[in-house]
Amino acid sequence: MAKNITTLALASLLSLTLIGCVTTPKAQIANPESFVIDSETYQSTGKSQRIKSIVLHYTVSDNERSIQLLTKGKVSSHYLIMDSDDDKIYSLVPESQRAWHAGEGSFAGRTILNDTSIGIEIVNAGIQPQYLRALKDSDLDYHPYKHFVEFDDLQIKKVAQLVQDIAKRYEISPKNIIGHSDLAPSRKIDPGAKFPWQRLYKEYGIGAWYDEADKRYFTEAVQLATPTIPEVKQAFRDYGYQINDTNEWDKSSRDVIYAFQLHFRPLNPTGQMDIETYAILKALNKKYAGRDDFY
Repeated sequence: MAKNITTLALASLLSLTLIGCVTTPKAQIANPESFVIDSETYQSTGKSQRIKSIVLHYTVSDNERSIQLLTKGKVSSHYLIMDSDDDKIYSLVPESQRAWHAGEGSFAGRTILNDTSIGIEIVNAGIQPQYLRALKDSDLDYHPYKHFVEFDDLQIKKVAQLVQDIAKRYEISPKNIIGHSDLAPSRKIDPGAKFPWQRLYKEYGIGAWYDEADKRYFTEAVQLATPTIPEVKQAFRDYGYQINDTNEWDKSSRDVIYAFQLHFRPLNPTGQMDIETYAILKALNKKYAGRDDFY
């Protein structure tokens, strides 16, 4: 009896195994019907451009090495402006795709700027050779204006044409035309103190700049009532900078001050908070901070 039961069990198991090996026909995939996508009848008003900022960089390299780094390596940019006497601006990555130029950082509430920005690299050595070790060989914490390399005038004209076009097409706010150092102040100092932000604003209407009358007003106001460190840091946040909430000017906080000065007080970037820096910051906030740049 036990033998019969065992034989029956083996037969059943074999039968199940064979059934499992039977090839079943694939499910038939239905062909989709020819539905029409109607993009005319209704349109939502709740929308905006995906590109929200333009980030300007220098390459810290010559033309040949810049091309190699930006086309063969793990970094890239949408555009490259070389140090050449020609009429070319090189497009390296289509604007519809992400270029790997911004890295870790934040500005105006956005933290992954590769997703929402256009990156422009400009061939420039950055720091003059004789000053490359200046921060290691002296008590300097930051490079002063004279350490940086000048940009070629033709490069700036190319930058102006390119940025004007991009900003117009994507409706980019003036304050969201920034330098790499603005979004990553503890990692980057480009495009440096000799990038002519004020000239681009005055001659081409590009980017943000403060009004002198507002700067004078806030200079007088701060002399009457000195702001607290938290108040000053909040003013930086209001403009778009990411800064910690400690009640001191630690290194991370001074990096933000330095980045701001590189952009808006380039002749004297010290990394130290002072009346002029705060007055410029307040003047900029008066002019631009009320805009809803996030959406």
